[in-house]
Amino acid sequence: MVYGDLQFFDIIIFAAIAAFIIYRLRSVLGKRTGFQKKTTDHKPLYEEQDKKEEIAKIPSLLDNELKLENVYKKINNFDHKQFLDGAKKAFEIIITSFNNGDKKTLKDLVSKNVYLAFEKAIDNKTNNPSSQFYSLIIDSVEDAKVENNIISISINFVSEQMINDDEGKIIKNKDTWTFEKPTNSSSPKWVLTQT
Repeated sequence: MVYGDLQFFDIIIFAAIAAFIIYRLRSVLGKRTGFQKKTTDHKPLYEEQDKKEEIAKIPSLLDNELKLENVYKKINNFDHKQFLDGAKKAFEIIITSFNNGDKKTLKDLVSKNVYLAFEKAIDNKTNNPSSQFYSLIIDSVEDAKVENNIISISINFVSEQMINDDEGKIIKNKDTWTFEKPTNSSSPKWVLTQT
């Protein structure tokens, strides 16, 4: 009888030790309560980080260039300084080509509709070959957007043109031109789509 009591006593001791070990493991490792945060609960942190990275890649823009932020948010390799310099050069080339009746140069730089309008004006001799640039500035960015895989930027230009090298005959013009380019294009070439 004594031996049987001892076995019962051993079982109680082992059960107590097992309970103690389980208690200690549970306090160290924790227990599942059903209130754990899901892995998706961290999403706002990542979104916040993405927004910071997005803001970080937008350079300082002048007040009259702020609409270009729309392009920076959607196009990784956009460079507004390069674009604006190119837009000024394109404006000069297009106006000079128009004034000189150079349809071939115009055809490569403008959309079909714009080309047809320029061609009609040249054929009607409303262009002026004696007109030359006196000054040209970009006044502001009128609009900038990325839609249907097309980047579209509208620029307000202020130009002064001299007639027959006579500084007394300077004509000041304000024009809003829209340039477009596919988002997947690696070419620096933009096409004038509206004047």
